[in-house]
Amino acid sequence: MKQDFKILGTRPMRPDGLDKVTGKALFGADKSATGMLHARILRSPHAHAEILSINTSKARALPGVKAVITGDDFADVDSRWTRYTMQNCMAQGRALYDGHAVAAVAAVSKKVAAAALELIEVDYKILPHVTDVDEAMQPGAPVLHEGVKGRGLGEDVSGNTVGYYSFGHGDIEAGFGAADEIIERSFKTAATHQGYIEPHACLADLGADGRGELWCSTQGHYMVRELCAEILHIDASQLRVTASEIGGGFGGKTTVFIEPVALKLSQISGKPVKLVMSREEVFRASGPTMSSSIEVKIGMTKAGKITAAHAKLRYQGGAFPYQMVMMGAMSAFAAYDLEHVQSEGWDVMTNRPKMISYRAPGAPMAVYGVESVIDELCQKLGLDPIDTRLLNAAREGTKSSYGPTFKAIGLVEALEAAKAHPHYSAPLAANTGRGIACGFWFNFGGQVSVSMAINADGTVNLIEGNPDIGGSRASISMMAAEALGIGYERIRTIVGDTASVGFSDVTDGSRVTFAVGIATIKAANAAIKEMCKRAAKIWEIDEDAVEWVDGAAQPTGHNAGNFPPMSLAEIAASSGKTGGPIAGHHEGAPDKAGVSFGVHLVDVEVDPETGFTSIKRYTAFQDVGKAIHPSYVEGQIQGGAVQGIGWALNEEYIYGEDGLLQNPGFLDYRIPVASDLPMIDPVIIEVPNPGHPYGVRGCGETAIVPPLAAVSNGVSRAIGKRMFALPMSPPRILKAI
Repeated sequence: MKQDFKILGTRPMRPDGLDKVTGKALFGADKSATGMLHARILRSPHAHAEILSINTSKARALPGVKAVITGDDFADVDSRWTRYTMQNCMAQGRALYDGHAVAAVAAVSKKVAAAALELIEVDYKILPHVTDVDEAMQPGAPVLHEGVKGRGLGEDVSGNTVGYYSFGHGDIEAGFGAADEIIERSFKTAATHQGYIEPHACLADLGADGRGELWCSTQGHYMVRELCAEILHIDASQLRVTASEIGGGFGGKTTVFIEPVALKLSQISGKPVKLVMSREEVFRASGPTMSSSIEVKIGMTKAGKITAAHAKLRYQGGAFPYQMVMMGAMSAFAAYDLEHVQSEGWDVMTNRPKMISYRAPGAPMAVYGVESVIDELCQKLGLDPIDTRLLNAAREGTKSSYGPTFKAIGLVEALEAAKAHPHYSAPLAANTGRGIACGFWFNFGGQVSVSMAINADGTVNLIEGNPDIGGSRASISMMAAEALGIGYERIRTIVGDTASVGFSDVTDGSRVTFAVGIATIKAANAAIKEMCKRAAKIWEIDEDAVEWVDGAAQPTGHNAGNFPPMSLAEIAASSGKTGGPIAGHHEGAPDKAGVSFGVHLVDVEVDPETGFTSIKRYTAFQDVGKAIHPSYVEGQIQGGAVQGIGWALNEEYIYGEDGLLQNPGFLDYRIPVASDLPMIDPVIIEVPNPGHPYGVRGCGETAIVPPLAAVSNGVSRAIGKRMFALPMSPPRILKAI
């Protein structure tokens, strides 16, 4: 049902804007403390090596060095997954990838800390390594961890294969038997980094009594507290973590890489310790997304109906077990209403940095393979690519390829908007191709806590526990204002530290505006109930005889009394005389986040002499449920598209035969810059999510899912040859031509 809003859908000034453009905002590396030390980490120069010994005596003897640690300084933990995190932060026994931390120092200056690293002597025994996902799966491949092979996996895969997942329904073989055309292709995608501008940084202060403070750049400071407390064997209540402003994360700051190291150095030295990664360290030792090897087989009738679809996904996730291929297998065919479908996925370890999320983790690669085959089928059968997708599109009531039945979704609306857009019918120049692709993301709810205080002057303070990485302070303030019936400028939302408000899950999964929004509305309703109670007390009428309308309490009717409305400000001003402070709280774990679909349309020009690809026009259509602050929503769509373009054309981790990363920096790892791109034209589709009072569904991740396939389809049409590997660098395109 369509709702009329006063605040939602407007574009007020962002609350963090002034501080960020004036340089006042404090990011991870901006914090300092009296007497603090500076830390540096010594990292392995080998892809895989046994650590025979580490001699730190010379480093410890260097004047100005206050602490030196190795993996031996970290005691074991009960949780297997926390143990993997700890061992990724500091190697224990073996270095598992180029850049793996093996020791750390804290000293009175950066210069002394750097000198101390030079004095640490490590004796390595070089071991065989593997960095390619297909090679890592083969029997006989060097195994990184014994005893972690996925249950039920046979002898035809190595011990690096740590998980297997399968989703689908129907009879695949019967479906392929009904097809007029079947295409089966193999694809490869490279590992890519999130490309955040701000490196990982923290300031740690942990005393011998186990009480500590930690300031860090993170997407989830409660997650940081829980992991660090477990790794360091201290009570979570004794570690107070504050999230700084964040200079980009995109999923890459949803775990810890350096925080336990800084805390341990602080605990040993008795001083605050500041630790900041260099750009090279970010690339060598913080998680990128997975590389992949994919096979997709799809059958289709001459009329364009998909009769069967099957995908096999092999995802490389670095040196420790992980479970992210599951998301890819669930996402692969989610955009389509299919009778016969199956997707299978294998998680595989390699001698690379431990993978971490990157905006819709696992989905872009799977969808790239699927959408590429659908586009090739459309070409071979002479079908319109949008009409074909509309014929097969998932809609309300569709049983998804991964199990659940969809409620209200906006894929059909997005496809129809794309077909009607002038971009789709615009003429194409020579050497130019038009690509289209659909994309999908689940969105999540998760645990959340909100505290709202009504001030005596009629303003409102709201504390929530999720770092703002995409405009959530604005969207939360807007929803609070809408619920309370007051102006946006009367609300101030802040991200509290771990001692200020209840537990909140990580800012990921496009969950915050949805989940914190629900909690905010419920907290506002609790405050409204109390304000109605205060008004009833002043008027000396029954509480049930008071209602809240347009930011004021008023009698429910003439029978309740003839009193003029009493505004929030008036009720707040008298709160000290009517019962004390007025507040609203809510803690919960909302679900029903509502899935999200997008459709991307791109025109690419390929120079046949150089193989260089130019993006000439890009339009992105996305169902966002309800755009709370349209400018932020447009930015999310544009940002996802740009990151996907980089993934498709330029970005990749390049490892040599020695297993060492060859391009650990933005000079050789090329992300798109403004001059590489046209304006990304975002088109907002609003099909309200029935699981949210205002119709919100997350929008931050869906936009990175279609670009890989859309750009690849455009390039393939432009050159008249199908591309099967990303990135489509000029040498690869020239080879295809």
